[in-house]
Amino acid sequence: MSESQQIGKVIWVNGPVVRARGSRQVGMMDVVEVGAEHLIAEVIGLVNDLLTLQVYEETAGLKPGAPVFGTGHPLTVELGPGLLRSIFDGIQRPLPVLELRSGAFIGRGIKTTPLYRRQPWAFTPTATVGSQLSGGAILGTVPETELLEHRVLLPPTVSGELLWLAPPGDYTLTEPVARVRTPAGREVPITMLQFWSVRRPRPVQRRIPPAELLTTGLRVLDTFFPLARGGTAATPGGFGAGKTLTQHSIAKWSDADIVIYVGCGERGNEMTQVLQEFPQLSDPRSGKPLLERTVLIANTSNMPVAAREASIYTGVTIAEYYRDMGYNVALMADSTSRWAEALREISGRLEEMPAEEGYPAYLGARLAEFYERAGQVITLNGARGSVSLIGAVSPPGNDFSEPVTQNTRRFVRCFWALDKSLAAARHYPAINWLESYSEYVEDLAPWWEAQGFAEWHTLRAQALGILQAESRLQQIVKLVGADALPDEQRLTLDTARLLREGFLQQNALDPVDASTPLGKQLAMLAAILHVHERAAAIVARGCPTELLRALPGMSKLLRMKTAVPNADYAPAITALLQELDGQLDELALKYEGVGKLADGK
Repeated sequence: MSESQQIGKVIWVNGPVVRARGSRQVGMMDVVEVGAEHLIAEVIGLVNDLLTLQVYEETAGLKPGAPVFGTGHPLTVELGPGLLRSIFDGIQRPLPVLELRSGAFIGRGIKTTPLYRRQPWAFTPTATVGSQLSGGAILGTVPETELLEHRVLLPPTVSGELLWLAPPGDYTLTEPVARVRTPAGREVPITMLQFWSVRRPRPVQRRIPPAELLTTGLRVLDTFFPLARGGTAATPGGFGAGKTLTQHSIAKWSDADIVIYVGCGERGNEMTQVLQEFPQLSDPRSGKPLLERTVLIANTSNMPVAAREASIYTGVTIAEYYRDMGYNVALMADSTSRWAEALREISGRLEEMPAEEGYPAYLGARLAEFYERAGQVITLNGARGSVSLIGAVSPPGNDFSEPVTQNTRRFVRCFWALDKSLAAARHYPAINWLESYSEYVEDLAPWWEAQGFAEWHTLRAQALGILQAESRLQQIVKLVGADALPDEQRLTLDTARLLREGFLQQNALDPVDASTPLGKQLAMLAAILHVHERAAAIVARGCPTELLRALPGMSKLLRMKTAVPNADYAPAITALLQELDGQLDELALKYEGVGKLADGK
């Protein structure tokens, strides 16, 4: 950060919104510092020499006449080795460092560098001296953590001939590791430390259509409502519906290389739980702490509201940086409703004309701006990387018709609707299969087929059809009771129960059930539907559903999610189906009076 110099004085203060008279040399989105304590602020309005600022720190005690200092740069984040395992606030100040300097509550005006400058990093060069490099090229690698190799990139704004590259060795973030001559003839020293404006997306070579599944280990998501790598998803749900729990499961079990978790305006106790639990979580693929490939951004509801607005931009900029290295990044924003409330408060203090429920008219545009930074791309260096955005939404009173939820639906292609009644019934993940949807189903069908699961599309459609039929039948059951239904419809209810309890419901604390590989997911679903088809043929011949329900194999079918191992599931499921087929054959023989049914016919 350059030395700041006074550019004006405060003339008006309204919470986090401040107006000042100052220099005409200041630009929109420039960072300034306000008052004797040098509070961090951003220019959000500019009329001649009248500046409108949003202050990212508490403004209590700030008075008209206080000085305003310019910095000459926009709101930026520091990018380089050391981001992983870090915990930042909304404007990328490291919270552990702030705690050491000011205690449990962040002091005003405290300045510190996000990344530690003195730590040496083991740099290994990979580029060739004398070659022509374009922005985003990989210069070398650094072992950032035990789980991840950090690829040192040439800044996107720099290109030219590589004149010098540092030999293998230990270097700090500020020591040059390369020198490039630009087409203009200027020699530019390159360090491992970069700066990038949070409001500006990082450039890419081109975007590519989403065509690969982001596996989560959650059966209701992977099989029923899949999310593509580089896709967008929303998890709306009221208080206690399990938004944070679902995001924890995705963070732990997804096949994303890096996880960025943004706690945006969440309650302090909930954020504390995240900060306590994440360091304890282990990466299932390596056994190492999950924090080795995670960045946490914590901005609680009692922190300055303007910093909440900046936090998701800080998170997505860090995500794009690792995407440019060729990694697949998953960003969890919890929650975008609190972020939207920050927009509403700032808009109100600016005396802007409110739209629906007091939110600013540009709410939809800001949400679109955020979600459009997702995507699978070919990076500037030719690698393939992705940023997947998963935003939690907290609609008041679980009302999905409120503006944030409705505007979010316009810009995401996965809608995972959480249901408080399911959560109250201990059904986790509490994702309502009737209200949820995924627009990636057709895009991902070729991928499933390439993995050897060509039957996925058919099985999914069949299972959802049974669940939708159950929903319609439940309306009749409420009036006349299940006993009044014909056996064919009662079988539908029984199969739907198998799908709900034996497939959709998962126990995050069970070592087997917490995450399910794709092959086992499809095998489980195929087994349930196979039994349904066999049972339907037998019911059609007059067998009551009570006898089918009482078969010993049915309870085993319900428990296969925990009883069948994840590693070698095929023999166990095959044996279970053989046992059930034998029991079904006996019933068929009893009601048909002829030999065994062949192939369930």
